Amino acid sequence: MMRLTGGKLRGAIAGICGVAFLLFGYDQGVLGAVIGLPSFREEFNDPDRNMEGIIAAIYDIGCFIGAIIAFMTADRFGRKGSIKWGSWIMVVGTILQTSAVERVQMILSRTLTGIGNGINTVNVPIWQAESFKSNNRGAMLVIQSALIALGHPLSTFMGLASSQDKETSFSWRWPIAFQGVFLLAILLILPMLPESPRWLVSHDRVEEATRVFAQLDGADTSVNDPKIIRERDMVLASVQHEREVGEVSWGEVFTEGPNRNISRVLLGAGPYMMNQWSGINCLAYFLPITFERNIGLSTELSLVIAGVLGVQYFLVSWLPYFFIEKAGRRKILMASAAGCSFCMIMITIMLYVDTIATQWVFVAFTFLFFDIFSWGILPVSWMYASEIMPLRTRNKGVALGVGAHWLSNFVVVYVTPIAIENLGYQLYIIWACLNASFVPITWFFYPETARRSLEDMDEVFLNEKFGITHTRSPGHKKLDFEMSKEEQIEAYGENGEKKEMAPVH
Repeated sequence: MMRLTGGKLRGAIAGICGVAFLLFGYDQGVLGAVIGLPSFREEFNDPDRNMEGIIAAIYDIGCFIGAIIAFMTADRFGRKGSIKWGSWIMVVGTILQTSAVERVQMILSRTLTGIGNGINTVNVPIWQAESFKSNNRGAMLVIQSALIALGHPLSTFMGLASSQDKETSFSWRWPIAFQGVFLLAILLILPMLPESPRWLVSHDRVEEATRVFAQLDGADTSVNDPKIIRERDMVLASVQHEREVGEVSWGEVFTEGPNRNISRVLLGAGPYMMNQWSGINCLAYFLPITFERNIGLSTELSLVIAGVLGVQYFLVSWLPYFFIEKAGRRKILMASAAGCSFCMIMITIMLYVDTIATQWVFVAFTFLFFDIFSWGILPVSWMYASEIMPLRTRNKGVALGVGAHWLSNFVVVYVTPIAIENLGYQLYIIWACLNASFVPITWFFYPETARRSLEDMDEVFLNEKFGITHTRSPGHKKLDFEMSKEEQIEAYGENGEKKEMAPVH
């Protein structure tokens, strides 16, 4: 393994996680970029609205299956091993998609690609969350969310460029094949990086985990450094406590128990479902044909506008990096949901009035919807479950959340072409109401995770019963392993004995 340490090692882990998220965003947009192209429609016998929905949405069924596979296997194979197998499955699916000549082959290959991506979308956020400290964990996941956003315009412009070859199937095969570039990067660099130290501790590989903690901290940090020992001991204590409860079982995730497992599963699945039921993929999966069928733009102009929107989506999605830890997950999630609801109300009104002027206002509010979505719902949905699940059941709990995400995605994507055709502006009333409902749900039930370690969240759930939360603000105390040398002496004394336990806020 390449001897990376400190910031370089964390940067490499973040980079590979970023490539995986970029691929996820690319996959969400690529079919919408090619499904309206004449060569694609000719190749697959001009699919009707129902068949369009099946071809697009079957990918999400594959992702759901992949999440369930991760539920069953990832604790055995580890975070890295699961990502490796998920990526190889995607390689096979990409090859079969690129070479598809019939609808059946395209449907089956998109299912297979989805299975690989479902495995990865469970394990990538967990691997990253377990490898970073709480003060930069949220910020790093904001970067990954921004890369999801970058995948959309990348796939759109790839489709626009290749569509200039109107005579051959290259115009749609190349954008699909380009997924292989991301997968190659993941598979080449992944073996050089360490496994999650928390997963190592949970599998009794404590010495290896201690070395990884030291590597992540920096080249000058030894395995005997007090802050490394304390960080390891915090995780080890959490693992030992969970083992005292007994061996994990299939049914444990669905029961409350001392660790409040079912509460955490339900709360963790919520933001994933908010992501989908906001209506984002009603627009994102079919953005070019949404512009074509709602306001009558040409295929080429629709691709251009969708690409420009995607670039703006990517640029503004970086903004939460600067405030997500200070403001916390709850505030930005509620503000984002309220803003998305307002945008959907305005989109409904513009499509109802249906003049040339209001059609372009519809485009403007679509841009604004993507921006507001990227400031809150997008980053929180991909980080929250991995931040609240106990280590013992984290993989299974996150897998269930991701599974809920992909099932919701399937429903949204499948019905969108039909709903656009039959409901018109009324479709967006549904999204407005759903977004509005996320605000009180978040306020009453979702505890704040910002600036709290994964182990601190165990304390939160042990101290609160299921129902209305009282943990509504980010934590204020620095974690032990974030302290300077002087702060460690102040907190622990010269001999390293802790003076008092910092409370969980």
